[in-house]
Amino acid sequence: MTSTSTAPQQARPHAGPAWLLLSLACACQFIVILDASIVNVALPSIRADLGFTPTGLAWVVNGYLLTFAGFMLLGGRATDLFGPRRMLAAGLVAFSASSLVGGLASAAEVLVAARVTQGIGAAMLAPATLAVLNTSFTEPKARAKAFGAWSAAGGVGGMAGALAGGAITTGLSWRWVFLINVPIGAVLIVVAMMSLAGTRTGRREPLDLPGAVTGTAGLAALIYGVMRSADHGWTSALVIGPVAAGLLLLVVFTLVEGRFASRPMMPLRLFGIRGVAVGNAMLLLFGGIPIAMWYFTSLFLQNVLGYSALQAGLGQTPAAVTFMVIARWAAALLPRTGVRPLTLAGSACFLAGFGWLSQAHADSGYVTSVLGPTLLIAAGIGLTFPTLMAAATADVPEGDAGITGGLANTAVQVGGSIGLAVLATAASTRAATEAGVSPPADALAAGYDLVFLMAAGIGLAIAVVSVLLPRHRRA
Repeated sequence: MTSTSTAPQQARPHAGPAWLLLSLACACQFIVILDASIVNVALPSIRADLGFTPTGLAWVVNGYLLTFAGFMLLGGRATDLFGPRRMLAAGLVAFSASSLVGGLASAAEVLVAARVTQGIGAAMLAPATLAVLNTSFTEPKARAKAFGAWSAAGGVGGMAGALAGGAITTGLSWRWVFLINVPIGAVLIVVAMMSLAGTRTGRREPLDLPGAVTGTAGLAALIYGVMRSADHGWTSALVIGPVAAGLLLLVVFTLVEGRFASRPMMPLRLFGIRGVAVGNAMLLLFGGIPIAMWYFTSLFLQNVLGYSALQAGLGQTPAAVTFMVIARWAAALLPRTGVRPLTLAGSACFLAGFGWLSQAHADSGYVTSVLGPTLLIAAGIGLTFPTLMAAATADVPEGDAGITGGLANTAVQVGGSIGLAVLATAASTRAATEAGVSPPADALAAGYDLVFLMAAGIGLAIAVVSVLLPRHRRA
């Protein structure tokens, strides 16, 4: 690929064999996604041991997600400036050290602080892994396969979260949900330093401090406000204030990057690349799809059909396996078909799957009303996620690989945060409306059914936006 930048280019990190570089990127993606969900099952035990209030307990999850999404752009640009080797090592150190602190925490405040720091480490890791893929796998077929494996690793992490969290909490202690990251992180640090040894450390230029501050603070404030909507409602000043401040800061960030920064953290010229602009728009929409699929389907299984947390995790395992298989298959097809056909096929799966799932009710059977539609939806996720990530990060100068990966990850995380807040509000409002005329399980089912219909609408919107891509676009 040809760079349009006059800055020195990063050397392609081929110091280690391709399989080792891919394994490193996939392993880092696995632990990043794993730790977004593994603590969910352990929350009751954490609350009992550390004396969390119900409101404070939510920040064991939200603290990680807030800094993970808020610091992603900064992590991406830091990868371009300091190199993927340094950022992977620094991210792994921060991630592992905060996991150790969290596992040994004796107070609620310490655990929340550890989770916040862990999210910052994850925000350093995620764009660095994409930079490794983008600069190490430049041949289209190899690059597509690498993105398929990377996407599948995230799927494994998401699937393993609920199962591993339940097994570890039951068999050992909730503390091992965090402590298990320490030996894994130590091994990955060694692999990163060896496999990326000898590569350039990045570009010799200063960090755009005004852009870093306004961009990071804007994203963090926006996501914080959206997260609070579940407890306070969208009309509360506690929600409107942070959201408005976040949007204002992001406007200032755009002005700084476009007019005043000599070396911007987020070069706006990247949005002149159609794949970057359209791909990130679709990723922003796509963020609500996994939330509707994994989170709300799990709630339906537990709250409506009466499954335990472990049974719900096992009930979603066939869909997770389907996602991993289809993601690898879609990656092999991508160089031949281009982005649009796979995206449209995935959108069709979303429409059919969520439409089918929206017919489920309290007397539904698992096989006929849950298994079938979730397999369809998982196939759609497998078709679209690696495809959109490849499209959103293709055709950029190698020196911008980190920030492009950070932008793509940010789009997914922000879309997921907004999607969760909007869908949760819709579900609770519909369930409350039905509660006066229907049994509790039926009222909850009505709320979840509305969520699934809204998710089908998101799938349709992705299909519409994909039309903006060139017909024969190849990632």
